[in-house]
Amino acid sequence: MAVPLAASPAQPVGLKGHRASLLVELKREPGLTARELAVRLGISLNAVRHHLKELEAADLLTHARAVRGVGAPVFVYELSAAAEALFPRRYEQTLTELLDQLSLREGRAAAVSLLELHFERLAERLLAETAGHSPAERLAAVGRALADEGYMPEWEASSCCGTLTERNCAIRSVAARFPEVCQAEARLLERVIGGTVERKAHILQGCGVCQYKVRFADEWIGFAVAGATAAEERG
Repeated sequence: MAVPLAASPAQPVGLKGHRASLLVELKREPGLTARELAVRLGISLNAVRHHLKELEAADLLTHARAVRGVGAPVFVYELSAAAEALFPRRYEQTLTELLDQLSLREGRAAAVSLLELHFERLAERLLAETAGHSPAERLAAVGRALADEGYMPEWEASSCCGTLTERNCAIRSVAARFPEVCQAEARLLERVIGGTVERKAHILQGCGVCQYKVRFADEWIGFAVAGATAAEERG
């Protein structure tokens, strides 16, 4: 059974303690209730409600009524645009300005090529670091690299396939202007992990996450199945 893994979560700038943890949980999964947040953080419901009230007063949260099964409606919480801006956007403004200037001077294609080159070099580094590793191990290596860049990734893998979920887009304004960067990211996965990659969710299309489904190359699946069968026969 595949076990989901995540790198250390990125922290919202300017917050710490339980309030930061609340925002991280809502970044990972929008639409949680106060009770669900209390369980996840291991603190009292009253403490969570106090923190939620303070975060709403600071315009970092929004809430809405939702019906969940039988019973009265409950309040569910989501991050506001101001809260989203607290999560890592490494060099986003500077990078956007530089790419805009490059587009003006040399054309849009030059800016796109520069972005693609970043992912190509990252792929080359990861391929060298993971030579001889399984696809699941290479998926984890990609996840850790994206964590270093602020994407808040989580990943899981079985013998045939894997999933990579990004809870944060570290270059959202860049991706909005140059969506080719998202295609370059998908190619990075295909090149490093092998097999085929399908995007199942996209932040730029209004989803809460970017998510990729990866099916490993057939030759690796056959090798993994043969290895598992041999292990069972030895047992």
